[in-house]
Amino acid sequence: MRAKFAVAVACAALLLSVGQARAHHAFAAEFDVNKPLTLKGSLVKWEMVNPHSWFHITVKEPDGKVSEWLVEGGSPNQLIRMGVTKNTVPIGTELTIEGYRAKDGTLKAVGRNFVLADGSRLFLGGSAPGGTGPEKK
Repeated sequence: MRAKFAVAVACAALLLSVGQARAHHAFAAEFDVNKPLTLKGSLVKWEMVNPHSWFHITVKEPDGKVSEWLVEGGSPNQLIRMGVTKNTVPIGTELTIEGYRAKDGTLKAVGRNFVLADGSRLFLGGSAPGGTGPEKK
């Protein structure tokens, strides 16, 4: 009886881990390293949910139209370990985001850095390639 229970628990753990691994994606599955971008806008919402943080940014286009971008960052735990918290970047903060555009063309990107008005740079962690420096074009 005890052996059957141990096998059942092991099988359940295996099934749960496979589901989580399949649900999580690599950078190249969703974002295009050949499409770096720089967004300038205002932080309107910050979701700290595993496995990634999501930053909602309003961006004013050259034609005056305002659009909302969804920017993926590292996990909440990763950001907090690097000193980036919701107190570091409060809602309404004007910032520049360096990152990479989604392959599907939607208003979604993976962020590599936030650059604040004072020039300080916050690394967003996550799946974005590269260091904390600006993208060479």
